[in-house]
Amino acid sequence: MTPEQLSENIKASIPDAEIRVNDYTGGGDHFEVIVMSNSFEGISRVKRHQMVYKSLGDAMDGAIHALALKTLTIAEFQKLANHE
Repeated sequence: MTPEQLSENIKASIPDAEIRVNDYTGGGDHFEVIVMSNSFEGISRVKRHQMVYKSLGDAMDGAIHALALKTLTIAEFQKLANHE
């Protein structure tokens, strides 16, 4: 799976998402993903991750071996960015 495919799958389920994907081994199966969406407002981290996993479907059972995932609202992301 390419970073672009991964991003497209997430975007199809969470249309307002801003997504950053890093294929940290270059092999197309180990990814670090940040998903920023106001759809996450008021939703627990577990539910947010479940939303992303659902968008990836069968890829989580084969094409993706490892996924480091951060899910943030836009406000949470901006707050983090201002502290760095």
